[in-house]
Amino acid sequence: MLDIKYIRENPEKVKENNKNRGVKVDVDRFLELDNKRAELIKEVDILRAEKNKFKGKPTDKELAELKKTKEKEEKLAKELGKIEKEWSTIWKSIPNITHPKSPIGKDDSENKEIEVHGKSPKFDFKPKTHEELGKSLDLIDFEKAAQVAGSKFYYLKNEAALLEFALIQYTMAKIRHRGFTPIITPDVAREEVLEGVGFSPRGKETQVYYVENSDLSMIGTAEITMGGYHMNEVIKEKDLPLKYVAFSHCFRTEAGTYGRHSAGLYRVHQFSKVEMFVFSTPEESEKAHEEIKNIEVEIFEELGIPFRVVDICTGDLGGPAYRKYDLEGWMTSKGGWSEVTSTSNTTDYQARRLNIKVERKNGKKELLHMLNGTGIAISRALIVILENYQQKDGSVKIPEVLQQYMGGIKEINPPSRKATEGRGRR
Repeated sequence: MLDIKYIRENPEKVKENNKNRGVKVDVDRFLELDNKRAELIKEVDILRAEKNKFKGKPTDKELAELKKTKEKEEKLAKELGKIEKEWSTIWKSIPNITHPKSPIGKDDSENKEIEVHGKSPKFDFKPKTHEELGKSLDLIDFEKAAQVAGSKFYYLKNEAALLEFALIQYTMAKIRHRGFTPIITPDVAREEVLEGVGFSPRGKETQVYYVENSDLSMIGTAEITMGGYHMNEVIKEKDLPLKYVAFSHCFRTEAGTYGRHSAGLYRVHQFSKVEMFVFSTPEESEKAHEEIKNIEVEIFEELGIPFRVVDICTGDLGGPAYRKYDLEGWMTSKGGWSEVTSTSNTTDYQARRLNIKVERKNGKKELLHMLNGTGIAISRALIVILENYQQKDGSVKIPEVLQQYMGGIKEINPPSRKATEGRGRR
């Protein structure tokens, strides 16, 4: 949540920020409720103090006064509870402030390109989509997955299954060597953690699968479970930054995303992901954000994928993000750039909800900053590898950096060629 003191002292700036982000929040109503809440808290505290002044056995007159005080307190407490519910709902819907260098824009069409790495491939043949390659090379089975689990699920087979593990091992090793602690998280989290990180686990607009008759939900990213890892803790300044590289499975309903733009592996209900997460002092968080972004850049440079880095505009920022960068890889199936990773600095927005603080050397305690970034999202990494490394004969080369994790496999050949090669070896 946004600092309430900042909202009280800068209502016009908050309104302008909301407008730039395309978020409709009634800031005036919030401040009205905030004032009423403060008044009621004061009145309730006075009534409680009056109740507590009675000592020993009260007289009949005192009992009558006590009854009236209690009834008045209960009435005001009920009113306070109602106001606090609306006040809290509005407060949670106010997005984070925005980095002054973030571009102002209404949607992803106004994101700002800041880096380009590599060139889009020029094929001397008609390239296939990853769906077509997945079928011709016997790598991905959407049909059987639909029979077993429903649409937007998939089976990875043969070299594609090996590629998932290769990508995980390569990414975990690379990021670990940058001082990040490797960790595997649960695939579920409590509702208070999802809300603390900024995900809504309930309601019509949710992208979250929730577990019925419990307060658990399936996570859409390890950002959730890592965000809750130090919930309600105070971390000493000397121990920061805390840097983690976390693996998890991710589950998303992807409601309303059906269509050609989300075909194949691009938007699916389940995938594996390696996530970077950093707990930082406020003064070091922008530096940490650049480090995460640069690691993402290094990974896709080493994978040999053409990509660009974009600075996300205000209308495309999620509520918790102060600033966000996306890496967009070249996808033949889309005929252009599409997101493969992202990284966000949420400043103290998530830390406020999750109550995570830093204890300074002088003993002062304050909210720390939290950052997240994708190391690798397997489904989208598979798209760009298959589509960019495809060959005229229908095969797909394996990025050199992954070959050591593939048992020496350097290319994926069609089943017909594998059978021919097998007969030749005999």
